[in-house]
Amino acid sequence: MRARAYPVWISRLFIFSVTMLAVTGMLQMPLATRYYLTEVPGLAWTGDFFIVHRLHYLFAALLLFIVGLAVTNWLLEWRDRLALTPFGAARAAILGGLIVSGGLRVYRNLPGVTLDPAFIVTIEWVHLVLAMALGAAALAALIRKSSAYAGPR
Repeated sequence: MRARAYPVWISRLFIFSVTMLAVTGMLQMPLATRYYLTEVPGLAWTGDFFIVHRLHYLFAALLLFIVGLAVTNWLLEWRDRLALTPFGAARAAILGGLIVSGGLRVYRNLPGVTLDPAFIVTIEWVHLVLAMALGAAALAALIRKSSAYAGPR
């Protein structure tokens, strides 16, 4: 097993936050009620949009913290000894798009903000497509056994 060029807890926390964002993102659609997940003892909360929505924001804040930590470390220390892998660069670009589209979704939900309906639908679809693209790119990287975002120069 190779030694990682960066701390393993960053990777684990990143994977946890992205997984939870995917789960809470899907639960914001009425999937939990439609597929009777709410009937499973202890999972009735999955059908409550407002709880799931707040959890999604909580995990988004965790993801922003991890990304901010990684970018700061990249600029201060890792830039000289690490290089982004091709899959890492693609996933970083997708992640950047997800962060921007997620920020636009948060802005749209603020009180007093009115946007054109076509722009709102565009934001929603871009966010959904980028989330699916991140999952597909991560799966492709895992299958090709090149799942690290960065490696030694």
